[in-house]
Amino acid sequence: MIDWLLHTDEVLFRWINIGLANPVFDFILPYFRNKYFWIPFYVILIFVAFIKDRKVWILLILAALVILLTDTLSAQVVKPLFGRLRPCNEPGFKDSVRLLVDCGSGFSFISSHASNHFGLAILFIQYFRKWFPFKWLTFGFVIWAFTIAFSQIYVGVHYPFDVICGALLGMGLAYLVWLSYSIIIAAFFKSS
Repeated sequence: MIDWLLHTDEVLFRWINIGLANPVFDFILPYFRNKYFWIPFYVILIFVAFIKDRKVWILLILAALVILLTDTLSAQVVKPLFGRLRPCNEPGFKDSVRLLVDCGSGFSFISSHASNHFGLAILFIQYFRKWFPFKWLTFGFVIWAFTIAFSQIYVGVHYPFDVICGALLGMGLAYLVWLSYSIIIAAFFKSS
């Protein structure tokens, strides 16, 4: 079973990394995985949150908590536990990888980018849904997180299962953070 999963992961990786190669993705997707590229997006979200509700500090605290949990768990716990090499570092495999960014020396499973951004997507969906149509909001944030996660595979630094499992971890942790926040707020208003 494990061999089948690893083989499937490699086949999917090659299909995305090599089979989908094109000049447009080669130009755009390395930017999508760069954390600084998204700063204007975060500034706009904070601005919109501030306009809608002056308590933007709640979003900032929750986002920091989600990133702290997703990044710590993915990078400090799961990656060392599994110790899976990145495709661009894997002996016998790395020669066929189209590497568009620096490979990095860390482990591959799970993707911290996917964990962090899917976690933020779930948090943003929950936070902003009281002001915007839920369907469009969900679609937009999921596409944003998916594009960042997809770019990890396309540029050659993660396998598909790294990204899928990272996304699941991020979504689960963000939902737990939001649920905890909702329970605390509900208890606070019930007691006052």
